[in-house]
Amino acid sequence: MSLTHVILSSGRSLALAELRLSSTYGGLLEGYPCAIVNDMKIKGLMNTAEKAFPRTPVHLIPPLREYPDQYAGAFGPVEVLPPVACVGAFHSTTVSPDHDPVLYRSFLTVVWFQATPRIPTDCTAEQPLRDLPWEDLAEDDEL
Repeated sequence: MSLTHVILSSGRSLALAELRLSSTYGGLLEGYPCAIVNDMKIKGLMNTAEKAFPRTPVHLIPPLREYPDQYAGAFGPVEVLPPVACVGAFHSTTVSPDHDPVLYRSFLTVVWFQATPRIPTDCTAEQPLRDLPWEDLAEDDEL
C-alpha cells in the first residue's frame, strides 16, 4: 500500500511507497550554507538513496538555490537550499510495453528539496516533481 499518489504532467500515476524527510542543514555545526556545503549535502543524499534503494535508479531534481546575502565569506557567497531534503521511492506501471503489466512495475528513487515537511500529493506536489520524465528515468523490475 502506498503513502500517496502523484499524477505527473504526462498523466502517469505514481505511487509513493517510502518517503524520508530530513532537515537540509540539520547537523551543520560550523560554517554557513554555501555552494561547497550544498554540493556535499546533495552528494550525501544521492549516496544514501543509492544505498537504501540499490535496485532502482536514483534521480536528483535540481534544487532551487537562493543567495540572500550580498557578502561572501571564506567559502564564497551564502547559498541556501530549501529547508527539507526528501528521498522518495516511487513505482508505477511498466515503462516497456514488452513487460507483462501484472508481473512488472517501474521504479525510481527521487531526491528533491522542498519548503515544508509535507507528503507530496496530487494537490501539493511541486511542478518539478510532476514534470519528471518517468519513461526516461525509471526502470522496470519483476515483482
